[in-house]
Amino acid sequence: MKEFSYQEIEAATGGFAAKNVVGKGSHGCVYRARLRGGAGHGRRLVTVAVKKASHPQGEAKLANEIAVLTAARHHPGVVTLVGAVAAAGRSPLLVMEFMPNGSLHDLLHRSPRPPPWPRRVEIALDVARAMCALHGAAPRVIHRDVKTANVLLGRDGRARLADFSLAVRVAAAGAPRPAPAGTMGYLDPSYTEPGRLGPESDVFSFGVVLLELISGRKVMDVNASPSSIVAWALPLIGAGLARQVFDGRVAAPRPGTDAEAAIARVLSVAARCVSESVERRPAMAEVASELRGALESGGWHRRGRDVVERVCRRVVSWGVQLRVKTTRRSKVECTELSGSSEGGGAPSRADSCPRSNSIRLG
Repeated sequence: MKEFSYQEIEAATGGFAAKNVVGKGSHGCVYRARLRGGAGHGRRLVTVAVKKASHPQGEAKLANEIAVLTAARHHPGVVTLVGAVAAAGRSPLLVMEFMPNGSLHDLLHRSPRPPPWPRRVEIALDVARAMCALHGAAPRVIHRDVKTANVLLGRDGRARLADFSLAVRVAAAGAPRPAPAGTMGYLDPSYTEPGRLGPESDVFSFGVVLLELISGRKVMDVNASPSSIVAWALPLIGAGLARQVFDGRVAAPRPGTDAEAAIARVLSVAARCVSESVERRPAMAEVASELRGALESGGWHRRGRDVVERVCRRVVSWGVQLRVKTTRRSKVECTELSGSSEGGGAPSRADSCPRSNSIRLG
């Protein structure tokens, strides 16, 4: 993490000019800035996002976010911390990677082009992996505010979990817990007192995100009955009417297809995540595994897999060598694709398996 001076950040944001505001919240604003340096960028000029608190309570939350992100900076699917300002007598400032494609909330509810089904499952898998890494860290990190507005979309198409202002690091079972906090609609109803805080509360919130992803409906809709997305979706899923939950703005898969079964599988996972019984909720490792299975069983491939990778996978499964006569010879190194560990290893664009096989296209 790079430490910036307050004057450097102030100049990069144009004196925290209103024209550079890219986001607002109850605790402060996020500004676009252009800076030199930062992790991995040398002296290159890069666009970053700067988070600034607007009141003392917001400053305390921002300081907490800096501490959590510093500890979690190597976790997959978590927004990248570039640096911070922590000068004495100055408000703390958080400098993080700029996410040009906005939030998942914007994509679902404001974009004129709703995402297709494979894209939705990909995003869900990215977030699930991030949460799995956080819950498996030492000390364990509970996000406490998992929602579509806190899922940001990067230039590479991958989703990243952001806004750790309410996050808590839990070192031991007997460690003190803060008072319940979160966002209405996503907040676990069983999280009513500090002692009830655990990974299961994040799992509930993620289940709500899954329902929102598949239905395209707002989490709390005062114009609908019932207004809660959980109260609306669960009876339909339980009655085997999952298709009625599908987002009507996107063409539904044909009945009986693998794609339909894959989306129904995601809804089944969502229903377990938002179960009233905390004991019935799955761990995020299981959730991530189910989502990866849905992506594969639906016949969908992760963005970024090219033709060569798919050819390599088939060749490996056949257990044969492919030799083709052409006018020139070349060698392609190819890695068989399979699921990666959910424990905390950073996933690449395609989940890789340790084995690799050389294919000579000659």
